[in-house]
Amino acid sequence: MTSVSIHAVNTNHLCDIKTYQMKTTIYSQHHEHNEWLNKLSFYNDEITIMQNRLDEVSTKNNSDEVRKGIEHFQNQVIIQKDNADKLKHHIKREEREIQEIINKNPVASDHRSAEDHSEERGMIEHFENNFNSLRKEYNTFLSKWM
Repeated sequence: MTSVSIHAVNTNHLCDIKTYQMKTTIYSQHHEHNEWLNKLSFYNDEITIMQNRLDEVSTKNNSDEVRKGIEHFQNQVIIQKDNADKLKHHIKREEREIQEIINKNPVASDHRSAEDHSEERGMIEHFENNFNSLRKEYNTFLSKWM
């Protein structure tokens, strides 16, 4: 279920704004967590490929411009790997919390609603946007030097 904040405005009283937070089920959260973990696994695989290609470029080219580019992308790869690891850790922590809720009352977990985790969804989207921007810049660099 998608997170949406709805602002209801009473036209007679513009100061009367109410925010409604979307709810979701524990199972929906679990499904979304698994989807995110799969995406992060894919990005980690792609980070490894990016690093291997940087190594290949560095053995074929030794100009200052190439070395600066390689250093830049190596730093970015390290940062993105760290970001992916932090997200993975955060998601797994949430999964443990879900499991604790289910263990406390397994019967009610079928029908239990939970706050939609829009913050986590935003973190994943932000990571993906950053990674895609990096990938575009990286591919431009590679096309110039490979």
